[in-house]
Amino acid sequence: MKRLRNTAIRAGFEALYLSGAHYLLRPLLAGVGAIFMLHHVRPGRDDAFQPNHHLEVEPEFLRAMLAHLRALDIDIVTMDEAYRRLQERDFARRFACFTFDDGYRDNRDYALPIMREFDAPLTIYVTSDFAEGVGRLWWVGLEHLISTASSIEAPIGGVATRLDASTPAAKQAAFDRLHDWLRGLRGERGPQREVSVLCRRHGIDEAGIVRDLCMSWNELKAFANDPLVTIGAHTVTHCNLARQREATASFELTASRARIEAVLQRPVLHFAYPYGDRLAAGPREFKLAQAAGFKTAVTTRPGMIFPESADHLTALQRVSLNGNYQDARLIPVLTSGAATAVWNGFRRIDAA
Repeated sequence: MKRLRNTAIRAGFEALYLSGAHYLLRPLLAGVGAIFMLHHVRPGRDDAFQPNHHLEVEPEFLRAMLAHLRALDIDIVTMDEAYRRLQERDFARRFACFTFDDGYRDNRDYALPIMREFDAPLTIYVTSDFAEGVGRLWWVGLEHLISTASSIEAPIGGVATRLDASTPAAKQAAFDRLHDWLRGLRGERGPQREVSVLCRRHGIDEAGIVRDLCMSWNELKAFANDPLVTIGAHTVTHCNLARQREATASFELTASRARIEAVLQRPVLHFAYPYGDRLAAGPREFKLAQAAGFKTAVTTRPGMIFPESADHLTALQRVSLNGNYQDARLIPVLTSGAATAVWNGFRRIDAA
């Protein structure tokens, strides 16, 4: 199913590109700016099984996007500046923000040098447990255990289910089924708990994964001193806030901010919802982010920034730079607003 969806999205991108419709639609759909969403920036891998490939782009794609924005004379600004422009209704010039979720080390090693080439600021949303080295990147752990196994047994829907993982195609199908099951679990740490059980069974070092991939507090201290870098919050544990009790969700917001501020000794005023789609962030979470004192909070709901976004500062839409579609030809489609408009039903604001 996900492969079919990816094929359909790719076909949509290609249709907009080949027809040139995005050029005609840009004045209507590009809005006043865009907040771009990334996770990993690193060289590509050759592995046949890469279920999390959508979360990583190669350095050259990021460089191409930045060059394109500079060629369009679009301002690349901090989230503080985006907030100011929205608050003051200052839309004389279009703007773009670059945001990176989770706090991966490759953001420092690969993304930051490229951002420096263009004097372009970036915001890193840090999950505090990841920086502490005690968090769990469960979707990466799931990838690791499936990549090494020939079959997986898991209690899907309370029923012990054995999934084939003997070929790359079978591994992808197993990952998709397990991922969908895990995202649907309720409770404070449902996916993390279940994947931890599977990792122990298959000899996967979950703690080693987060230490290998994410910046530690000491690394973040040095990283945050770069004048181009803004540090935001991304909860304590990277949980699905909408599936938590209100008290737990509120704690995840306020404690993550407090921990980062205590370690880095600087204010943390911007937030990103983990997962960030309609199943993970809705009106309750938007209000909680505002109550926690964040100036802005970003979702993963697709969309550009419009003047009306000023009324929904804790429900801001983003444009995903997705590893499955990192084709430089398609960059003008992404910045035109046409692709996200098609995806979200031509809603300018999606905050319900």
